[in-house]
Amino acid sequence: MILEKKDLDMQSSKPFLAVYMITYNHEAFIAKAVESVMMQQTNFNYKLYIGEDCSTDNTREICQSLQQKYPDKIELLLHPNNVGVHENAAQIFKATFNSGANYIALLEGDDYWSDPLKLQKQVDFLEENQDYALCFHQVEIINRQEEITPDFLTNVPPDYQTIDTLARLGNYIHTPSVVFRNCIVALPFEFRHCPIADYFLYLIVAQQGKLKYLEEKMAVYRYGVGIFSGESALNLAKSNVKLFTCLLSYFQDEPLRRIFFDRYLKAFAALDDSLVQWQKHQSQSAVSKAIHYFQKNASQPGKIFWKAWSKIF
Repeated sequence: MILEKKDLDMQSSKPFLAVYMITYNHEAFIAKAVESVMMQQTNFNYKLYIGEDCSTDNTREICQSLQQKYPDKIELLLHPNNVGVHENAAQIFKATFNSGANYIALLEGDDYWSDPLKLQKQVDFLEENQDYALCFHQVEIINRQEEITPDFLTNVPPDYQTIDTLARLGNYIHTPSVVFRNCIVALPFEFRHCPIADYFLYLIVAQQGKLKYLEEKMAVYRYGVGIFSGESALNLAKSNVKLFTCLLSYFQDEPLRRIFFDRYLKAFAALDDSLVQWQKHQSQSAVSKAIHYFQKNASQPGKIFWKAWSKIF
């Protein structure tokens, strides 16, 4: 019997596809995330690389138990101290890049895959279309009440395929939907400073080929528990300014730099406006506290005035 290339990879210790996963305090979610990887039905070999960042709950113990359950399918990196999301991500990306895998899939510890053929479908497309570097798909959203709804967070544009569109319109790709070619030797230093690292990664990969969107719901994205889920307008504005600073530092292509610079100026204007609103809110809050203090202590003379006034300044 003549074995095809992918069937030969099934017999090799080197994975044909590496799955990236980072986790921190995902006790309630991590088992479902990992099992959704283990349920994948493929004609190629894949391996899951998990970075556990010294969680304060039982996430580490759950990961260790799952690694014992699937010793040939899971490689577990246990940090002795909390290194933070960016360093954890960088180390797991390095492990997947160095694994020798042809493809890399992304899944974080609070999301999960819902289709057992997800990886097979995406790899089949990329194998048959060498001019594409990344494949993503529709997702569903799950909230804190465990209710699943259609995706209300993203709007994939008609001309989604090119790096120019991704640069101009921002991120319309959900992390748990991504499979991309292992075309990155190492992540640039800016990656560790970028607040929206997945978007940065997609732009790097998009330099190598087109993007493909599959209109199939094959993953569930958890909304309301991530880093940016409850972020204030001020913090979001800060993140955007930092994001475009990193992109301008890394990318040398002049048309892309023009796009990023224009978005940087808009982000900086939004930051300026957010700072004004924040200062206004802080001032109003301080005055309100001072008035309440005056009313509560109206019968007490002397230094009460100065205590109240100090609440404003």
